[in-house]
Amino acid sequence: MTALISCHATPIAHPHSPPSSQSIVYSLELNRPAMKDVSAAALRHSRNSLIYPKKRPSPHGVSKSHKSPLLPHNSTARRTPRSAKSAILQQRQREAQIMALRREGVLLEEEYREEIQYYMHDMERFTMSSAQSMDQQPEIRWHMRPCLVDFLVEIHFTFRLRPETLYLTLNIVDRYVSRRIVYIKHYQLVGCAALWIAAKFEDAKERVPTVQDLTQICRETYEESAFIQMEGHVLSTIQWTLGHPTAEAWLRLMCCGPIMEEPKVQHVARFLMEITLFYREFISYTPSTIALAALTLARFLCGKPRRVWEETEESLEVVDLLDVRLSQNVNDLSETLVKKYSYAFYSKAATFVVQYYLQGGHFVRHVFPSLPVTPKRTSGSTISTPTSCSTSVSDLSDDMPATPTTPAFSSDPFSGSHSSDDKENMSTTFEPVINKHRVETPPDHFLPHDFVAFGRPALHNINNVSPRVALVS
Repeated sequence: MTALISCHATPIAHPHSPPSSQSIVYSLELNRPAMKDVSAAALRHSRNSLIYPKKRPSPHGVSKSHKSPLLPHNSTARRTPRSAKSAILQQRQREAQIMALRREGVLLEEEYREEIQYYMHDMERFTMSSAQSMDQQPEIRWHMRPCLVDFLVEIHFTFRLRPETLYLTLNIVDRYVSRRIVYIKHYQLVGCAALWIAAKFEDAKERVPTVQDLTQICRETYEESAFIQMEGHVLSTIQWTLGHPTAEAWLRLMCCGPIMEEPKVQHVARFLMEITLFYREFISYTPSTIALAALTLARFLCGKPRRVWEETEESLEVVDLLDVRLSQNVNDLSETLVKKYSYAFYSKAATFVVQYYLQGGHFVRHVFPSLPVTPKRTSGSTISTPTSCSTSVSDLSDDMPATPTTPAFSSDPFSGSHSSDDKENMSTTFEPVINKHRVETPPDHFLPHDFVAFGRPALHNINNVSPRVALVS
């Protein structure tokens, strides 16, 4: 009876009926210890695998990995603390230089530096002007060019335009004058239109002068429509090619190399580059050559060591032209240009250069000693191998090498008296080898001391206000 009651006490679930909540809880409680055991075993296995990793057996038997205890796993060679610190300092300095250049609007990418320079060399040859074509102008003469450049430098400085704008302006003017006949009455109009085009290409919008500004600067000599018409005519003549690598762009690339140039050296180089815009003899040289020459002369004037491995023959020619012009005609420089580069934010570059040449300084080329010349043997030379009784005719022929000659001279190499100790290499005559490439430094007698004086009017009148600047302002 009790067994029958116990059988009736246990509920019998129908095979098709859904499980009740009590049965689910009951089954979970029964399976909980087993789940706990499985999770513990899995955790223990994972810990063992981390501590004792399994390795694939080697097909060649037992093999050991030979690792150096000095080198950590998957790392490069260790550095000394001093070398690591110097590398970090160099990297930080380079990053600071690049960030300073980017704040000034110069974006320098080291990865594409060589490709950029190659493209700039190609473009500067494509956008060069022809001085021979400019010589054929019926009315324009070269003595008028300094007046136009002086006028453009003043406008450029008044509106605070970028340095590249001035060089691009003169390049546009030269290319237009090389292809079109320009009359004197339109010369200033061409210069203003070229400055307008270059400012639109290089500068920010708020700094570009308007047509009304150009009309006022020219004292209403031309109407506003004349500037617009000349702008279109200039652009069509130069075929809308405005990507000219200027000397300023080359100078920035040269000054942003592994060694940064000092601000004073850069300002002196910019002053020298703008001097080249005034004269004809510098038009035939590329902007890269002019930039390298200006930087070479600026480093020399500032007392910096020269970089002979960077200098070229063309750049040294430009240096000589600049040096001769400044030595003989330093008093004839543009007063506007001298005043522009006499401010403190240009390191007073004009005052420094003018005073240097007024005191009689000039550029000196370093003449390097030539290598010794290999002596040549002639058939009639008295210096030969000593003969003996066994010497044959073949020994006396020129096919056999002769004994090297080592003549011993007295204190005066040109006296012709030789020591009698070396009887083997006695010579009756001695002809010294004169190095024709060695050029002695010329004296300063060509410097016009009577013409050049320290009382330069441009330096005394440096605070005078120009009428054009007052007109524009």
